[in-house]
Amino acid sequence: MLSLEDVRLGIGDFTLTLDAEVPEGQRVAVLGTSGSGKSTLLSLLAGFVVPDRGHVRWQGKDITGLPPAERPMSILFQDGNLFPHLTVAQNVGLALRTDLRLDDKESRRVAATLDRVGLGGMGGRRPADLSGGQQGRAALARLLLQDRPVALLDEPFAALDPALRNDMAGLLEALCREHGLTLFLATHDLRDAERLCDRVWLLQEGCVVLDRPVAGLREAVPEALSDWM
Repeated sequence: MLSLEDVRLGIGDFTLTLDAEVPEGQRVAVLGTSGSGKSTLLSLLAGFVVPDRGHVRWQGKDITGLPPAERPMSILFQDGNLFPHLTVAQNVGLALRTDLRLDDKESRRVAATLDRVGLGGMGGRRPADLSGGQQGRAALARLLLQDRPVALLDEPFAALDPALRNDMAGLLEALCREHGLTLFLATHDLRDAERLCDRVWLLQEGCVVLDRPVAGLREAVPEALSDWM
């Protein structure tokens, strides 16, 4: 269980307020217009910002003050955050060792994870040598190799064309299912929410104004989702 207990975070004139529980393995789509607080929410969960009040708990343990490296979360940004001067294998290997001094066992783990996301044999390439979809797969490989139970994704498909978007969404769905990941997916696209998630939060001005299952969402509350339909 991930718990957000009476959480409040103020940044300038913006305030994010949350009080919710998310069972382990649940996938939550976070919808909202620009400025609604989607990225701020993921940053708070990841530990990049600390709330002014309230607590974040994972499996009953208070992780509110823990730095990002000590949290059970991994995060994937829209651009994938691949380093252009490193090879694909090195970019992925950062999940295991930031100094990239991988032993044979760790190198085999990197190769196996690249195979899993369809990038077998491409570990020696640079990110610039990959297509947009392949870069996204490399970023997913690094997230997977971090082996953390909560995945935070911030608009991961926004720059992809429809075919690549479907391909990446299918891969992410399979990875979530295989590894039992708890997922927070910030997105502008209701189709991503419907395909990948079983719960939706609609954020407006830092507040969750809608929290319900994805099933039957369009029919139940069409007026609240007019921006995404």
